[in-house]
Amino acid sequence: MGAHLSNMEKGWTMKIALISPYDYFYPGGVNKHIFHLATNFRRLGHDARIIAACSDGDTPVPDYVIRVTSSVTPLPISGAIARVTLSPRIYRRVKKILIKEAFDVIHLHEPMMPVLPLTVLRHTPVTPHSAVIATFHAYRESNPGYNYGKPVLERCFKRLDGRIAVSEAARSYVNSYYPGEYVIIPNGIDLHQFGPHIPPLPWADDERPTILFVGRLEPRKGFKYLLQALHRVRQVIPKARLIVVGAYSREDKEPYVMWARHNNVRGIRFVGPVSEEELPRYYRSCDVFCAPSTGFESFGIVLLEAMASGVPIVASDITGYRQVLRHEEEGLLVEPENEQALAQALIALLQDPHRRRQMGYRGQIRAAAYSWDKISRQVLHFYEEVLRRKKACREAESRSSTKLLLSRLFS
Repeated sequence: MGAHLSNMEKGWTMKIALISPYDYFYPGGVNKHIFHLATNFRRLGHDARIIAACSDGDTPVPDYVIRVTSSVTPLPISGAIARVTLSPRIYRRVKKILIKEAFDVIHLHEPMMPVLPLTVLRHTPVTPHSAVIATFHAYRESNPGYNYGKPVLERCFKRLDGRIAVSEAARSYVNSYYPGEYVIIPNGIDLHQFGPHIPPLPWADDERPTILFVGRLEPRKGFKYLLQALHRVRQVIPKARLIVVGAYSREDKEPYVMWARHNNVRGIRFVGPVSEEELPRYYRSCDVFCAPSTGFESFGIVLLEAMASGVPIVASDITGYRQVLRHEEEGLLVEPENEQALAQALIALLQDPHRRRQMGYRGQIRAAAYSWDKISRQVLHFYEEVLRRKKACREAESRSSTKLLLSRLFS
C-alpha cells in the first residue's frame, strides 16, 4: 500500500470513467456513491468523469458528466423502481466515447443492471489498455433473470480486470451467480455533511423523545414493524414521537396513516422527501434512529449517516447491517420483523440518556473510518494495483510473442 500511495504523491494521475446504470437526475445510493468518488478523485488531481443517462435533457450537467442519452425507463426490480436507459441508440454513442476519451480506468457500477454497463463492457476491447473494474452494490432476493442471462453475462464479466463488492452481503450474493475474486471496499460517508457540528431543527427544542426513520416505505424497509413498535413505546413513554423522512408518495403512506388512526396511534409525523441540506439536521434532531428493515440490505448507509451525526441506533439484526453496526456499541440489533423486540430496544435507549450519549460518541468514531476521503483512496489503490497487474500481463504476453516469433525465424 505504501508503494501505491507514493505513486499518487509523485503525481501519477489517471483518467477515470465512472459508469452509472441509473438516471443521473434521480438520487439514490449508487449515484451518491459515484458522485463522492468522482468528487474526491478530482480533488486528488485525477480526471474523473461520470457517464450516465440524464432524463432532463434541458438541464445543464457539470462538465465532468457525459450524458449518453435522455431516454430513461422506470423498471420494477426487487420491490423498487430503477430508472435506467433501455435505448438502443447508446450503442454507437458509448463506443465513440470510449475511443475518444481513452480512459485509464473504466469503473462500472451495478454491472448486472440494464443496459448501459453491459454496453460499456461490450465495447471495452476498443480500449485494450484500460483497466475495467466493476463494483457490485446489490443484495437482493434470488433473481431468475440472472440465471437466464448467465451465458451472456459470463462472457461480459470475463472482460473485468477487477471486482469490488461494497459488503460481505453483496459479495456473497454476486459470487453465488458469478464466482470470482472480489475485494470488499464499503460505501462511505460525507463527514462534512453529517456530524455533530450540524445544528438541529428548531422543533427539537421541545425535548420530546424522538425516533427517526429515513427511507422509502417499501415492504422490505420494515416500517410497519416500527409503527407497531411505536404503539408499545407510547404506552410507556406517552410523549414519544416518530419522524418519517424519505422519498415516498401520499399513496405510499396512506395504509400506514389509516392503520395508525384505526389503532389510535399518535405522535407520527410524515415529513416526506427532504433536501440534502436538510437531512443532516433531522438526524441531529432525534434521540434514536431506527432501521427496521426485514432483509436484503447490502449496506447500511443510513446507519453511517446516523453514526456520523452522533445518534444511537436500533436496527434489525441482518447481514448488511451487522457489517456497520456493533450490538451494544453504536446501538442495538434486534430480531427482524419483531415489533416487541423493537419496542423494548427503543424504550431502553429513550429512557437512558447516558447510554445514548456513549453509543452516539462511539458511532462518530466508527463513522470516521468510512469517510469518503479514506474510501476513495482505497479505490484508487485498487485501480493502481489492477493497472500494474494488467501492464505486467501485457509485457509477459509481448515477451512470449517475441520469443515465439524469434524461435520460428531461427529454427
